[in-house]
Amino acid sequence: MAEINLIVAVDSNWGIGRDNHLLFSIPDDMKYFRKMTLGSVVISGRNNLLSFPGGKPLPKRRNIILSGTLEKSDDYEIARNIDELFDILEKTDAAGGIFVIGGAEVYRQLMPYCHYAYITKMYRDFDGDCFFPNLDELSSWELTDNGEELDYEGLKYRFTKYENRNPQCRARK
Repeated sequence: MAEINLIVAVDSNWGIGRDNHLLFSIPDDMKYFRKMTLGSVVISGRNNLLSFPGGKPLPKRRNIILSGTLEKSDDYEIARNIDELFDILEKTDAAGGIFVIGGAEVYRQLMPYCHYAYITKMYRDFDGDCFFPNLDELSSWELTDNGEELDYEGLKYRFTKYENRNPQCRARK
């Protein structure tokens, strides 16, 4: 099975959303997300899927939705639980990579299995109601690339990369 990674944008408090919407939209972050995930397998939760325009999955990617309640669709695959997800992934050609793209509960469930975390860090609090775990406080995650400080209309941010040092990160429990 191909390596699993995750990608997320966070504010200064590691907030990722409010009222099922992203906290901010930076054009270069959207371009970065597209560049990283195009042609890949993306894993998302039901609420994250519903937050996309028209509730449609992301184009030019193989979308797998982790949900016990979502109805079947021709637009995406459904995994009812983690075991079913890994069964699907083991049979998947993921030459373009595998990315966990949210939401918060899906991130929490799959973080132990992820090798790299690609984090866009915004240096401002956007008053989120949904949060990503602070990787700087977790001993199993190490910042390996802090990126350069960038600016969008006065808002400072960085593209960072963390590595999961947990030896279990590539193995199914």
